[in-house]
Amino acid sequence: MPIEPRERLIVALDLSSVEAAQTIVARLGDAVSFYKIGYQLAFAGGLDYVQELTAAGKRVFLDLKLHDIGNTVAEGVKSVARLGATFLTVHAYPQTMRAAVEARSGSLRILAVTVLTSYDDADLKAAGYDTSVKSLVAARAKEAQALGIDGLVCSPEEAANVRAIVGAGMALVTPGIRPTGAAAGDQKRIMTPAKAIAAGADYLVVGRPIIGAPDPRAAAQAIGAEIAQATKEK
Repeated sequence: MPIEPRERLIVALDLSSVEAAQTIVARLGDAVSFYKIGYQLAFAGGLDYVQELTAAGKRVFLDLKLHDIGNTVAEGVKSVARLGATFLTVHAYPQTMRAAVEARSGSLRILAVTVLTSYDDADLKAAGYDTSVKSLVAARAKEAQALGIDGLVCSPEEAANVRAIVGAGMALVTPGIRPTGAAAGDQKRIMTPAKAIAAGADYLVVGRPIIGAPDPRAAAQAIGAEIAQATKEK
């Protein structure tokens, strides 16, 4: 089923309280239909907030990056499924991915994180990996597809290569999106919305350029318009 351009934008609620998130969501109104909740908000009451968002007709991406023994991952996935989230992330390790796939239910879709977008080759080397980001992303993408993972989180820089590896059947979710002129922040592998869509991304995760903007709604609408135009041209 084709994805509506408006649904391709996922706003990251990287905020320290549910109250702050509620304020941003209210300001964004119908300009945004999909939100990401990561550690910062999840550990500040954000898990309970998931059901408030879904009751309001919003979709939720829980970016918890699960990685543990298989049984622990499976039970965590079952709990998240009951919250009504659409996406849940796990790290792209075989045992973790297998457990998550087997435990998913309802409309929950499992996304595997290949390599964090704040990492480059030097970071991998420091972590003990004797490979490049490109090679590790490719290997993990192939394994995720073989295990039945629904989609992948990858840098927009890797989107074209990953799409060539996995084909059209898996969703590609790309953080590290920065509109032209926006600061990179702590991301090292970034791309504009239009270029990310052209590279094969399905969903774009945007945080600070929207929630930190003087007018978040206008910022979201501008990015949404860029996504719509890029989708039309693709």
